[in-house]
Amino acid sequence: MQFSEQWLRSLVNPPLDSEALGHLLTMAGLEVEESSSVAPPFTGVVVARIVEADKHPNADKLKLCKVDAGQGELLQIVCGAPNAAVGMKVPCAVVGAKLPGFEIKAAKLRGVESFGMLCSARELGLSEDHAGLMDLPADAPIGTSLRDYLALDDTLFTIKLTPNRSDCLSLLGVGREVAALTGQALSAPLVVTIPATIDDRRAIVLDAPAACPRYCGRIVRGVDAKAPTPDWMKQRLQRSGIRSISALVDITNYVMLELGQPLHAFDNARLSGAIHVRYPREGEQVLLLNEQTVTPAADTLLIADEARALALAGIMGGEDSGITLDTTDMFLESAFFAPDAIAGRARSYGFVSDASHRFERGVDFELAASAIERATQLILEICGGAAGPVVEAVSKEHLPARKPVRLRPARARRLLGIRPDDAEIEKLLNGVHLGVHREGEDLLVVPPSFRFDIEIEEDLIEEIARLYGYDNIPAVPPQGGLAMLDRSESGRSAWDVRHLLAGRDYQEVVNYAFVEEAWERDFCANETPIRLANPIASQMSVMRSSLIPGLAGNLVANRKRQLNRVRVFEIGRCFERKADGEPVAGFHQPVRVAGLAAGPALPEQWGAPTRNVDFYDVKGDVEALFAPRALKFEPVSEPALHPGRAAAVLLDGRRIGVVGELHPVWVQRYDLGTAPVVFELDMDGVLLADLPAYAEISRQPAVTRDLALVVEQALPVARVIDVLKESAPAIVRAVELFDVYHGKGIDPGKKSLAFRVLMQDTQRTLEDAEVDAAVTAIVRHAETVLGARLRG
Repeated sequence: MQFSEQWLRSLVNPPLDSEALGHLLTMAGLEVEESSSVAPPFTGVVVARIVEADKHPNADKLKLCKVDAGQGELLQIVCGAPNAAVGMKVPCAVVGAKLPGFEIKAAKLRGVESFGMLCSARELGLSEDHAGLMDLPADAPIGTSLRDYLALDDTLFTIKLTPNRSDCLSLLGVGREVAALTGQALSAPLVVTIPATIDDRRAIVLDAPAACPRYCGRIVRGVDAKAPTPDWMKQRLQRSGIRSISALVDITNYVMLELGQPLHAFDNARLSGAIHVRYPREGEQVLLLNEQTVTPAADTLLIADEARALALAGIMGGEDSGITLDTTDMFLESAFFAPDAIAGRARSYGFVSDASHRFERGVDFELAASAIERATQLILEICGGAAGPVVEAVSKEHLPARKPVRLRPARARRLLGIRPDDAEIEKLLNGVHLGVHREGEDLLVVPPSFRFDIEIEEDLIEEIARLYGYDNIPAVPPQGGLAMLDRSESGRSAWDVRHLLAGRDYQEVVNYAFVEEAWERDFCANETPIRLANPIASQMSVMRSSLIPGLAGNLVANRKRQLNRVRVFEIGRCFERKADGEPVAGFHQPVRVAGLAAGPALPEQWGAPTRNVDFYDVKGDVEALFAPRALKFEPVSEPALHPGRAAAVLLDGRRIGVVGELHPVWVQRYDLGTAPVVFELDMDGVLLADLPAYAEISRQPAVTRDLALVVEQALPVARVIDVLKESAPAIVRAVELFDVYHGKGIDPGKKSLAFRVLMQDTQRTLEDAEVDAAVTAIVRHAETVLGARLRG
């Protein structure tokens, strides 16, 4: 909302300059978004009258003017404006005047001396009009400073209101706030009850009382629609961002800005019978004042007469019933429309009006009669005429109820951290016209009709803070004791896991726990996912039971942006139904960590050939995540993973997750390019860590022996290593696989596994005999348990 500071100060004039007044409004919740001067700074410009205007002797397009600027003698000024005429009153910048960008000096123009300059509005920075001299009213006093005459030492405030403060969409509302904050008296506009001098009236019927519980109307006959709008009213409208149209329209706009009540004027000669406030009939159309023809929706309230629809109620009037310069009899409307009946309707038709902006936020439901009296008063003063009685239709049971709100002062003090006593709280609330009376230790506050935002105790506490002054509330930093939390050596934090994965070149993502139902069906074979009652989007209708689908979605997004190398991980909750036999029904919510790697194994470089990431790369990442604890891997069948390139991850014999390549079907269906490799692990297993334990470091040389065993092709390597370690004596420190061979020299269905056996003692150097004995024991045990044979 934009308004003039001088207009505001005519209602309440605190001893504050413009900057301090703007700060006061902002700190009271009426944020001053912008403040600007009405006119740029200039000096030495006065009101002058052109006494003579002759042709310049040396120029066809210039005039030689004699000007009375109130200095006792006429000034000779050369002027090029085409509209310069004798008797015209114009702004005159005398010698020494300072205008935007230059200073006026005596000069010769085409050989003729000129002592000043006659100004256009553009030259003064008042508008873009430079077609001619700025024409001032005939009663403008000669010699008066133009700044004083036009009140140019004024500031325009633009305030940014929150939707709940509709009471401040008027000068009266803002004035009430300033008066309450500064303790200054408020000089509200004097509203005089206009007695009826004619008995003409028009019946009003409320066919939709819930949407319009109050409607006032009055006939005014014999108005002069061509009467000029007073300059003071034009000025206030212009500085509020409203263009002057005609006296009758300007008056309705002025009262709306002054009091906050939108009004509408109809040409009474174009009306037929009673006024109805109703909803539209099927196929009914309205031609609006903005020349837009609309077919109102069924929930759009209309103003109509007995013959047709006249206007969109609370939004915009109709062209067919609007007043014109030929109007002599008018019907003036002032009504209260329920906010719910107006909210969003104007935007649905592609525009917003000043009236709808106010009505959808809430207009004072007791203001309609006062506003129509104020408008009538101005109409009779400016346009003349005779007023009929005010006809009011009201449905009291549908008017908003003003229920008292209970305030506990002690709670307000505790929440705000300030210590105003009860009397000071009462004074603050009474200052903004909130009716307060005491009931025991509590205060009962009855909101006035113009405050739609006061409904609960918290609203009153916010009001106290606002009136007390946000900048007066002390800023007390929170205080508290800090204690170092216990951290077990047998566990690690989620941040440790994040750092480990980040160190392996993964980047963390955070996905929604709500996923597409097709993802659950494809990746998890979940036909009965946990459905959301109110999903935020149709493609986010179920809860995830795995993190892998979300990572696949991240890969799709990156592929669309031509990013081929993707390595991401996520730590988050999954949601699974409890089994029927479990004692408590509901859902499991396990926390898991999952990762995905796709594209080249390494960033492109000259030092290594380009290859795509594979199962063993990601298997190594998983093993690094658990180091130094040893993992085991077993073949597994999972709906999301490639049948022959997936493994279950086991820790101490317990399955804690899976690792593998994504299933080719899903790679093709979701357009993932090369198959990514993924892993998903239970977080509780990842967070476990072995307690540090001392182990003596041997100073003795180590001995290694290599041996190759021929075993069945289907026998897992992990099983072979376990068997070799079962019979290994204490001197065997490690058994590691370094080669797998099958082909020439190996029977079909068999494979050769080459192991390196590391042996060492902490006290002595090993002898060949005991080394050979240890290797022999290992081989014989493998032959007995696995049917292995030593490859020659």
